Amino acid sequence: MIVDLNLQGKKIIVIGGGNEAQKRINSLLKHDCDITVISDTVNAQVAKLVKSKKIKLKKQKIKNTQFISTFKPHVIITTTNDGKMNQKIINDSKKKKIIVYSSDNPEDSDFSNPAIIDIENTVQIAIFTGGKSPAMSKKIKDKSEKIFKKIITKEDIAQIKIQKMAREIAKEIIHDQKNRKECLHNIMTDNYIDQLIKDGQVKKAEKRATTILRNWK
Repeated sequence: MIVDLNLQGKKIIVIGGGNEAQKRINSLLKHDCDITVISDTVNAQVAKLVKSKKIKLKKQKIKNTQFISTFKPHVIITTTNDGKMNQKIINDSKKKKIIVYSSDNPEDSDFSNPAIIDIENTVQIAIFTGGKSPAMSKKIKDKSEKIFKKIITKEDIAQIKIQKMAREIAKEIIHDQKNRKECLHNIMTDNYIDQLIKDGQVKKAEKRATTILRNWK
């Protein structure tokens, strides 16, 4: 089962400061979470993120799992080359009911990292092998990315953004869930809104959606 965790405001610890850690950090940045890297060395990109205060750094070499009690994180991601330490982090994290992932042992981790196709930070498509082969996940992602970017148009992205706006308003003025769902579907299939989006008149399309919401019974 693939799920999208809500990590906003959550405390995330990343062990290691190399290329693997950098990949995990990059995937976390868009989630607006509190990221702390623990490592005695970091690469240039991670150092740049620390300097810009997008992430925090605790400069030390991991010798035990005392950091779990110190930081009390919600999620731990370990990317070190020390297999025994990674396994200890997995075991101790699970005992404390903390979600944990190890880059060298996805099978024993609480989650796996799929290869993600990201379209304008709005649509994400996951290519997932259940941890069996991250390399093949990436290969399939690279093969299919151009195809998906042709299928999902700029009009689709605009419609998603209008739906987000409409949902927020609908929650305030349409209290019945079934009725709210019907209204949002009506907006999504409205031919006039669709044409306005195609003509590049997104603001007018948003106004039309708002009018439908305000007049909905």
